[in-house]
Amino acid sequence: QVQLVESGGGLVQAGGSLRLSCAASERTFSGYDMGWFRQAPGKEREFVACISGSGFSRRYADSVNGRSTISRDNAKNTVYLQMNSLKPEDTAVYYCALDLRRMLVPASSEREYDYWGQGTQVTVSS
Repeated sequence: QVQLVESGGGLVQAGGSLRLSCAASERTFSGYDMGWFRQAPGKEREFVACISGSGFSRRYADSVNGRSTISRDNAKNTVYLQMNSLKPEDTAVYYCALDLRRMLVPASSEREYDYWGQGTQVTVSS
């Protein structure tokens, strides 16, 4: 059983930055694609960013592209999401997820992910 634990959320003013972290219990973490998703109140969960096991392939949602960077440190079994120029509409619970399929191109669909963290709240005030 893989455990994912997110951290780094909080309250920030619009225009500010946050770095989210997701630590995985899986020792073969480096082989798996990882994704970040978010769910705002009253809305469905949506894709934010994903990264391949090697870190070479990355994808972003249009809503965060240019403002966010996904990265990973396989030695620490951790994936990160650096978010800059935050907007009130970025307010959501952010989840990390792990895909067991070991694809060359990471997936943006949450249906492809097998394990999920509990989420970390990000609140952006205007």
